[in-house]
Amino acid sequence: MNNLNGNGKYLPKTVGIVYSDVQKKYFPSRQAYLTEKDAKKEAQSMAKYLEKIGIKPFLFAGNDTLPKLLKENRPQVVINLVDSFKGIDYMASAIPGVLDLLEIPYTGAGILGQSLNYNKFLTKKLFEQNGIPVPRYQLMYSYKEPLDSTLRYPLITKLNGIHGAVEITFDSISFNEKHLRQRVKHMTTTYDQPVLIEEFIVGREISAALLEGLNKKVYMGEILIDYPGDHTYSFKSFELQWQSKYQNAIKYQKYNDPILVEYVKKAFNIADMADYARFDIRLDNSGRYFFIDANTNPYIGPLADESPFTRILDLYDVSFTEILKRLLINTVKELGVKV
Repeated sequence: MNNLNGNGKYLPKTVGIVYSDVQKKYFPSRQAYLTEKDAKKEAQSMAKYLEKIGIKPFLFAGNDTLPKLLKENRPQVVINLVDSFKGIDYMASAIPGVLDLLEIPYTGAGILGQSLNYNKFLTKKLFEQNGIPVPRYQLMYSYKEPLDSTLRYPLITKLNGIHGAVEITFDSISFNEKHLRQRVKHMTTTYDQPVLIEEFIVGREISAALLEGLNKKVYMGEILIDYPGDHTYSFKSFELQWQSKYQNAIKYQKYNDPILVEYVKKAFNIADMADYARFDIRLDNSGRYFFIDANTNPYIGPLADESPFTRILDLYDVSFTEILKRLLINTVKELGVKV
């Protein structure tokens, strides 16, 4: 027998951890590389926690050796941590495909959910048509395209197919068309992909983490930003998340609203997510919510590694070890894994 938990479900005896194979040459910018450079280290850290609860871990790089190694080792469950394949984010959706073909159960979203995750424009369309509030937005393939006249400044620019706050910097907010088009030109040229433009919502920011178990449980944290300067247009930027000089600039405090909880659960289902997810939401000065980002398979790691997902659940006394157990038990339960 192995690791009986309070719900009477057993944890698997062997777990594979698949992580992004990161090489600097794969990535179109230093920013994109920095968001994934520690992928192997993070997988190794997770492996230690699995060993502590009696599970044998296998580590696999998410590259062309993966199918062969999975066949040879046959872990009972795989934790999928892959965010990109050869530096291409949307190719991460190939990993669930490999696991499905080999009939190996895995945590997180499947092919459809992962594919949607790397198309922010399409995700917003789905949310909008199903009653999930989002800011007004436009997708631009070129800086020369006409700007939707209904959009109101300030506007924020985001890469349509890359997460990790890449290019969502202090310079991302535009107050005039000249600056906006400069941003779009830089981003489309550097990353060879369209740019999502949306109205910047002045107000508060909330991060919502959903973790499945016997039911869908939503944990929410309001983001508190502490650094010198004017915070009127502050948000969780790339600098605050990835530059060491801003360490501890982002803090969280508990937030609760049953209305937002229901929005989060609905968004989770609409985007075909599974097991766990994280959403970023803005709350304007009139008390209206706007979903600004959705993340399948968000980074989870020990509290010391500054995982936003783990930090939010820590507010509610849910440890990283407990997160791992619940993810694995949910996968075993849902897919009928024999352990």
